[in-house]
Amino acid sequence: MESVNLVKEHISKGNVNEAIEMLNELLGSSTLPCNADELYYLRGNAYRKLGNWQQALNNYLEAINLNPQSPAVHAREMIMNILEFYNKDMYNQ
Repeated sequence: MESVNLVKEHISKGNVNEAIEMLNELLGSSTLPCNADELYYLRGNAYRKLGNWQQALNNYLEAINLNPQSPAVHAREMIMNILEFYNKDMYNQ
C-alpha cells in the first residue's frame, strides 16, 4: 500500500516516469497483485499525463477487464470523448 501512495505522489508531482517505472515493477511479477486494477489505472493516468493516449487507453482497458467498476471506466470515457472531439480534417484544409 505504501508503494501505491508513493506512485500517486509521483504522478501528482509530475514525476510520471518514476511512477511508471515503479508500476512496471509492481505489475511485472509472475502473479498479479490483488490491486492490479488500481495499478493499471494509475499507470494509465501516468501515460495520460505524458500525452501517450494509446498507452493510457491500453492500461485503462486492462484495469476495466480486471474490475468493471474501476475508475478507469470513467477515465477511458473521458479520453474517448477528447479523441472523438478532435477533428484532424479541420487542420488539413
